[in-house]
Amino acid sequence: MSELTVKQRFQIQRQHMPERKPDQRNRDFKEVNLGFTAELAKLEAQRCIGCKDKRCIPGCPVEVDIPSFLEHIANGDLPKAAEVLLKANALPGITGRVCPQEEQCEQVCVRGKKKGLPVAIGHLERFVADWARENLNVKETVGEAPTGYRVAVVGSGPAGLTAAGELARKGHAVTVYEALHAPGGVLMYGIPEFRLPNAVIGAEVDRLRSLGVEIVCNVVIGQTFTIDELMNDEGYDAVFVANGAGLPIFMGIPGENLKGVYSANEFLTRVNLMGAYRDPECDTPVITGRRAAVIGGGNTAMDAVRTAKRIGAERAVLVYRRSRTEMPARAEEIKHAEEEGIEFNLLCSPVRILGTADGWVRALDCIRMELGEPDDSGRRRPVPIEGSEFTIECDLVVEAIGTRANPLLTSTTPDIKLNKWGYIEVDQDGMTSKPGVFAGGDISRGSATVILAMGDGKRAAASIDRYLRLKGKGAAS
Repeated sequence: MSELTVKQRFQIQRQHMPERKPDQRNRDFKEVNLGFTAELAKLEAQRCIGCKDKRCIPGCPVEVDIPSFLEHIANGDLPKAAEVLLKANALPGITGRVCPQEEQCEQVCVRGKKKGLPVAIGHLERFVADWARENLNVKETVGEAPTGYRVAVVGSGPAGLTAAGELARKGHAVTVYEALHAPGGVLMYGIPEFRLPNAVIGAEVDRLRSLGVEIVCNVVIGQTFTIDELMNDEGYDAVFVANGAGLPIFMGIPGENLKGVYSANEFLTRVNLMGAYRDPECDTPVITGRRAAVIGGGNTAMDAVRTAKRIGAERAVLVYRRSRTEMPARAEEIKHAEEEGIEFNLLCSPVRILGTADGWVRALDCIRMELGEPDDSGRRRPVPIEGSEFTIECDLVVEAIGTRANPLLTSTTPDIKLNKWGYIEVDQDGMTSKPGVFAGGDISRGSATVILAMGDGKRAAASIDRYLRLKGKGAAS
């Protein structure tokens, strides 16, 4: 560690990441957070006390050696810090921006438990990833000889990209199939530029391509090819299914068929992937509203309501049936939304969407809620308050209440076992009921975070590698 005593480290306060001013950033799609300077990063890394427990490592789903990574930053050795980070994390520039570190590695940080706030591991991860991208040749070379095995990865989101990189490093030939016209999956279509720039995603994808990973877009597995066709006709030795859970859930209230009602998936895809925020230059525009209402309380709802503000809404309102305490969105995203002028209408639930005579949204009828006993999620259940109905005038409604598994792929593979919610069941190795077919990410665990999907991809890649080598086939046989 750098030459500071533990007492001196405790005296260093957590460093704040610089941000753009709210009244400037809420009108464009440039990134909100500006990132640490080298000086801030070094000072923040010096807050690590080098504890013996190292709880932060198992607290990270991809098991980055965080103490070593922080030590190199504190000592000013950024190339070494980048080496440690990239060895464990295939997408550090992405996770450094969107991973909920406050619920994982930072939550168990001993520095935060003993005195003050935890080390800003996520901010430092972002800093090193960006520094490496700008200052190093981050192209990788395969460390092992070609095995002769071929693996198909379905989906180029965080689970699929992570698995592809891990498998390529082990010498396997990997092809990733993406249904959309650009790789990145939910990273590309679901997260706005102001949180995760597409250029960052592109750079991470290019680094995987340097390993020999082939990415084929505009291929819908379940339609273009089935899983059986990939294995029997295309000759893949194993398949990793990581196509996410992208089928939107609607509330089922009257008025959802009105013009101006979107699922968050469609709304964000049109803006992020299709570039509708550049309208009229884009080919796929999006309806903009002067008064927008977004239903939900998670990160996707935050992304949608902040996006609505940026594309022209004079009033952008978040409608959530519980209180702020129960909101699943990251604290940082809630704070940024409030700073940007987003209105929060909490403890209320929509009951119907009202329309004009020609079929356009004009308002959202809601009812006030109070919190009762906890439900299955552990959060207090919202209960309607009789006689508390009220109306929010709006001309755009976005429903961001969750997603579920799309049955397109699984309906063409009946020998893959599903659970009662339609997600793919996997064993402890990530293998499905169909030999040689593995699954991970949202399609097996339900909607979750980017880093948990990456953890699934990393574990599945190790299992696929073991499975293939036990087959006794390939270059070594």
